[in-house]
Amino acid sequence: MSARNPIIAVTGSSGAGTSTTTESFEHIFRSLNIKPAMVEGDSFHRFSRQEMGVERRKAEEEQRTISYFGEQANDFDSLESLFKDYSERGVGKVRRYLHTFDEAVPYNQMPGTFTPWEDMGQGTDLLFYEGLHGGVVTEKNDVAKHVDLLIGMVPIVNLEWIQKIHRDINQRGHSREAVTASIVRSMEDYISYITPQFSKTHINFQRVPTVDTSNPFSAKAIPTLDESFVVIRFRESSNVDFPYYLRMIQGSFMSRVNTLVVPGGKMGLAMELILKPLIQDLMTKKAEANSQLDWMSDL
Repeated sequence: MSARNPIIAVTGSSGAGTSTTTESFEHIFRSLNIKPAMVEGDSFHRFSRQEMGVERRKAEEEQRTISYFGEQANDFDSLESLFKDYSERGVGKVRRYLHTFDEAVPYNQMPGTFTPWEDMGQGTDLLFYEGLHGGVVTEKNDVAKHVDLLIGMVPIVNLEWIQKIHRDINQRGHSREAVTASIVRSMEDYISYITPQFSKTHINFQRVPTVDTSNPFSAKAIPTLDESFVVIRFRESSNVDFPYYLRMIQGSFMSRVNTLVVPGGKMGLAMELILKPLIQDLMTKKAEANSQLDWMSDL
């Protein structure tokens, strides 16, 4: 972590709603006149889509599994290096993973491939990461230790599967059978690499639908925000102004001393009320650290 070059990470599995959260953060950044360095977690996959197909077939032949949740399919070394470089010097190297033809055409590439690595960070106020592994810790890598504000997006698992199934079928052209097989294949890595991150987050936003999601594999539609509650858990609650949130967010209540529950339709409001002051605090500490550095350099 670094006061001079703060890092915010939103972590959650594929289809968990992290992209929606990114939109909320972008609104906060605009309102605070913050220029972020935006980083997509998928850019740290180890293999292109075609290469991943080969690796999966190889894994099946060897009676093992491989998934985008796990260490075999991701370059945690490069991810941690980026976070470390940015926290120390405000720079780093990034690329993009191109999911669709619309994303790939401007680069004259095929979907499922990566853009070249590029330098980034110069002139930015903070780094903002959205993806699978913003708080991952393994025997070799500790990405979480570099993050100043770690946010978990954690819908209950049936809702997560419904969102993934609909996204991968409708937006990425996968078959229902292929998506279902992917969910089954990735469960061990999900338990090992994704779930533990949510014990390291500063705040978790967990969406819980109020409609029947008993069989996510036959669900016709994704439950809407208005058909949900959002459970917001704070790791440290001593400085959280819960009475203020309860006054400002109609229909909210507390389920535990560190847990606020809000109607799903109020999720955007809740995120702005909770996160905007935290981001302002990061920027205040950044300004103070830079002022101290300037003062020391003048001595």
